[in-house]
Amino acid sequence: MAFESLSDKLSAAFKKLRGKGRLTAADVKEAMKEVRMALLEADVSYKVVKEFTKSVTERASGADVLEALSPAQQVIKIVNEELVKLMGSENQRLTIGSKSPSVVMLVGLQGAGKTTNGAKLAAYMRKQGKRPLLAACDIYRPAAIKQLETVGRQLDIPVFQMGTTDPVDIAKAAVEHAKKHGNDLVFLDTAGRLHIDEELMQELQNIRDAVEPAEILLVVYAMTGQDAVNAANAFNDALGVTGVMLTKLDGDARGGAALSIKASTGKPIKFIGVGEKLDQIEPFYPDRMASRILGMGDVLTLIEKAEQSFDEKKALEMAERMKANRFSLSDYLEQMRSLKGMGDINDLAGMIPGIDAKALKGAKVDEKSLDRIEAIILSMTQAERDDPSILNASRKKRIAAGSGTSVVDINRLLKQFDAMQGMMKQLSGKNMKKLQKKFGGFGGGMPGLGGFGGFRM
Repeated sequence: MAFESLSDKLSAAFKKLRGKGRLTAADVKEAMKEVRMALLEADVSYKVVKEFTKSVTERASGADVLEALSPAQQVIKIVNEELVKLMGSENQRLTIGSKSPSVVMLVGLQGAGKTTNGAKLAAYMRKQGKRPLLAACDIYRPAAIKQLETVGRQLDIPVFQMGTTDPVDIAKAAVEHAKKHGNDLVFLDTAGRLHIDEELMQELQNIRDAVEPAEILLVVYAMTGQDAVNAANAFNDALGVTGVMLTKLDGDARGGAALSIKASTGKPIKFIGVGEKLDQIEPFYPDRMASRILGMGDVLTLIEKAEQSFDEKKALEMAERMKANRFSLSDYLEQMRSLKGMGDINDLAGMIPGIDAKALKGAKVDEKSLDRIEAIILSMTQAERDDPSILNASRKKRIAAGSGTSVVDINRLLKQFDAMQGMMKQLSGKNMKKLQKKFGGFGGGMPGLGGFGGFRM
């Protein structure tokens, strides 16, 4: 999980400060020494680390901090503010040109994930009301065109391609195609190399000059650390990059690229890839990322994920059924599917203030277990889903045969369901209203988290 090591080291440094009633200049100096080492180990550039710690030290050494009743909290607040400033202060949206179609040119080294993440971004923009077109301008990498067509088909986004002809001609033709077919946004999937060379840059410059993109978005593999920053500088010098998309931020990236790119290039990180699935892309918010790094959670992103995964009308209906003690196995299945759609449990835990994601280390959704539960419930009749108490031995054998599972699996599911029902009964109408208000209409889905057989420790 990205930033995990950095978060641990920063937490350790601040823990020492929390034990002090008053801070001295020496305390601040010692804490900043640990912060400096943590940032360097996270592969943040030395120059960026030096400027960052200098700024924090100057602010943290002021009388308002050293004489404060809660000096450690003041220092954490300063570090948080400086991290936000380091990563760009605020979210930068995708630039949309005044002319239609607006062109977004995706550039980067081979292996950075341009093709897949470009398609993810196109799908994201479609949700914002745009009509995107993907254009295959990478004529060199084997299967690049086919890969773009595949992800385009999966996302139901049109793909324009002309085989292995001149990439400049493909880009120009894609823009004309978009004009004729009502696409207001064109994403150009350009070629990459394993390293930066003059031939690559010249081709990209030719494409840029031919179609005048509103946005030149550099796609960077987050796990490459300082190499990502070096690549960003090179592409920016040659093309005038307007923004950055970091990919694989869900992996074990140390975080150096995210913390260094804005300071090194002056170009904002606009989007981050947070998983392999085609909907796992997020706008980059420096303030939210800083909060997650410092273990302060990211409630806003958690709420947004929930809003995408939960249907408000269904959630309210389910809440009413819970209050009336009419929560069925069909409802149970619906809740599982919704929570599954929100993503990895470790990532979600890291967004909730006060929850230590490390305590859930190794906990994850067991996809096969969820599939078994789904198969079992779908093999039942509606009457059996509504009233599992009628499931006798012969019914269980029939369901096991129909779902490819065993009677033991069915009994385990029923036990988990009974436990969740018991939890629901303990929630009075008043408590349910509080729950709905707290979780923005989740319909009580969060309490069921611990009851799912799909979670494996």
